[in-house]
Amino acid sequence: MRFPSPLKLAAVFALSALALPVQAEDVNVYSSRHYDSDDALYARFTEETGITVNRIEAKADELIARLEAEGKNSPADVFITVDVGRMARAENAGLLQPFTSDVIEARIPAHFQHPDNLWFGVSQRARIIFYAKDRVVTPPATYEDLAAPEWKGKVCIRSSSNIYNQSLLASIIETHGEESAKVWAAGVVGNMARAPQGGDTDQLRGIISGECDVAVANHYYFLRGFAKDVDGLTAGIDGIGWVWPNQDGRGAHVNLATASMTASSPNPEAAAKLLEFLVSDFAQAHFAAANNEYPAVAGVSTNGNTDHLGEFSADETTDTAAFSRNSAKAQAIFNEVGWN
Repeated sequence: MRFPSPLKLAAVFALSALALPVQAEDVNVYSSRHYDSDDALYARFTEETGITVNRIEAKADELIARLEAEGKNSPADVFITVDVGRMARAENAGLLQPFTSDVIEARIPAHFQHPDNLWFGVSQRARIIFYAKDRVVTPPATYEDLAAPEWKGKVCIRSSSNIYNQSLLASIIETHGEESAKVWAAGVVGNMARAPQGGDTDQLRGIISGECDVAVANHYYFLRGFAKDVDGLTAGIDGIGWVWPNQDGRGAHVNLATASMTASSPNPEAAAKLLEFLVSDFAQAHFAAANNEYPAVAGVSTNGNTDHLGEFSADETTDTAAFSRNSAKAQAIFNEVGWN
């Protein structure tokens, strides 16, 4: 995606920034979460603290470009993304500042936190394997199995530009090394039922349509098919089975929605209060209820939809910071093996 030059962006955003007044009891949030249900989350924070939340929502890359254009004059206090990879882009651009919190340290597992306290996870998003019940007797048990010869021409998965796949490959690099990761990626390309296309829901639709027998998707895209009528998914959803991968090894790959304090934050104390609020029981249960995500804090109840998937073991051995650390290597491997 191309963006205008920083100078042009600065001119455009100079007016729109007026929508985010900087006041003593305000906190300004740039968020790539696009759920109307988050209104209730911020309303609760305001009720508890008296701090008004001013929020701008857009795609993460657009918000990063905006932060870069605004520079030190940015009104943003908090930046929220739906994955570690895009938060890493903000980190690499110098747009974040470290902050420490005893509350966050106590509630968020260490492997869900940046080693230099630049960001932390607020919810978990598992990437799992789905399959056609009527055509697959023994589905792949691991991510590694997706590259096995018996799945040739049977796998649906998104493009290499998708941040979820980039993070998955980055985790495989961290676990097995670059050469093994390259062999795996090439094997998956050879097993693709079609050229990568569409989003995660489209991969699940591919199972129902018969285009593929196996698909990879984030868990909540599947659960939406139970929660509401999703075209091309809900009507055939009972024919889809799922596998929690790598349960006899490192566990299922989990990406994170993440939160951070911006380098330019004009209201750091209010920002810190909001960030701590995001790990409260109320906020964690909200993430679970609103989008079928898994809480980042242990012991917080999930919603009824996630019960469809049962219990699983998540990967707790791979540092999530490795997703960003290995992102460039992952993209280079994708390019080399022809994963478009």
